[in-house]
Amino acid sequence: MTYEEYLDEVTTLMTERFDLSDDEAIKHVMRAQAADFFTLHDDIPAMRTQERAELDAKAIYELRNKSRGHAPVKLVKTGGKPRKA
Repeated sequence: MTYEEYLDEVTTLMTERFDLSDDEAIKHVMRAQAADFFTLHDDIPAMRTQERAELDAKAIYELRNKSRGHAPVKLVKTGGKPRKA
């Protein structure tokens, strides 16, 4: 399948397997794509299989809420000690 078809398949699997709306699944696949999750899939067509799509859908679903857990705390300087914003 083409790269675009592969992304569509991963998105579809996420809606079917994990009860996500189309918009939610698309958002998660787009975030994964922006984070270079699919870079090798674009370069290596042999990676675009149904079995791999199922594994990738599961991996993206499991990571969907972990992507912001490591964001640094913004500190504001208030004439003395910094405090959380």
